[in-house]
Amino acid sequence: MKKVLSLCLVLVAFAAQSQSKIDVKKEFEFAAKQYEGMLAAHPDLTKFPQSTNADGTPRDMKSDWWCSGFFGGSLWYIYEYNKAPQWKEAAHKWTMAVEKEQYNTGTHDLGFMIYCPFGNGYRLTKNEAYKPIMLTGAKSLSTRFDPKRGVIKSWNSFKGGYDYPVIIDNMMNLEFLFWAARESGNKEFYNLSVIHADNTLKNHYRPDHSAYHVLCYGPNGEVLAKKNHQGAADESAWSRGQAWGLYGYTVMYRETKDQKYLDHARNIADFILNNPTLPADKIPYWDYSKPGEERDASAGAIAASALLELSTYGGKNAKKYYNDAVIMLENLSKAPYKAELGKNNHFILQHSTGHKLGKSEIDVPLVYADYYYLEGLLRYDALNKRKK
Repeated sequence: MKKVLSLCLVLVAFAAQSQSKIDVKKEFEFAAKQYEGMLAAHPDLTKFPQSTNADGTPRDMKSDWWCSGFFGGSLWYIYEYNKAPQWKEAAHKWTMAVEKEQYNTGTHDLGFMIYCPFGNGYRLTKNEAYKPIMLTGAKSLSTRFDPKRGVIKSWNSFKGGYDYPVIIDNMMNLEFLFWAARESGNKEFYNLSVIHADNTLKNHYRPDHSAYHVLCYGPNGEVLAKKNHQGAADESAWSRGQAWGLYGYTVMYRETKDQKYLDHARNIADFILNNPTLPADKIPYWDYSKPGEERDASAGAIAASALLELSTYGGKNAKKYYNDAVIMLENLSKAPYKAELGKNNHFILQHSTGHKLGKSEIDVPLVYADYYYLEGLLRYDALNKRKK
């Protein structure tokens, strides 16, 4: 379960002396106003807000799209902050809109699709109707794990004739399985998550602690190829992929308390924060090998949220992780990344990059950028309330 508020329980001492730099109340008031417009523009619960098309029109997707859970999740985050009943109602409606995806065994993205809305909803309301949906979704996700390969299959195929591709993004679905292991008592959910994380750590990462995007596995777990899909090249570091890994291994430490995951998360954080191409505002270019090109605000939002949690686990760089996360959130909370009220098709953030090589979602808003930005604000707020 997402532990937005429980992070404060292990708050490191440096945060106690820090001064709040972000007006969280103001940012959530803006988010609520912006998303009021989003709700008004989306009366159809089968059309999920995703991005903006090249012609400026809204890009909406169906519930089987990997991002379908983020809008409901963001509505829960707004409700978590302001406790206004209309946001609980809206969040419930958009959460139930993805209910049928609990049976979807054709994707690895059920963590995003099911856990982001239902998990947050259950955490905040304890609505027992959400629990069996999540447990069914976790079972569906677990069918994509092959013990012989030791990893959860991401896509069903990949160019070049490969039939068992695994992407670094898959680390984000393990939090869902850990929740399911606790709630169901089925240790297999836990075990397969650890095996997947261990093999990803062993195979996906380079000596500099950057990650490949796609690994193609053979029938006995052998790595056949290390490839790129959304980054600039096979050997480049796609910025959102690095953020997915940072977040995923921070969660692995939270759930297992295994030191190797904490060490790895710190190494990824250091790769990101010490990268010579990271701009002064800490919002990365879409690929670390492409300085001067488009930014990816979503990569910054994901990293900021992860760094705030990572900072609570101590270590010599804990203060840096916290401070750099705050810089990221500060900059996302103002121009050019923050949209003007009523514009940007009602998304909060601008300047994300989805899939540049595929000529898709380049320098646009993305629904998951908003989600992790709001999560980061909640984590920041929790840490600062703890110090008072």
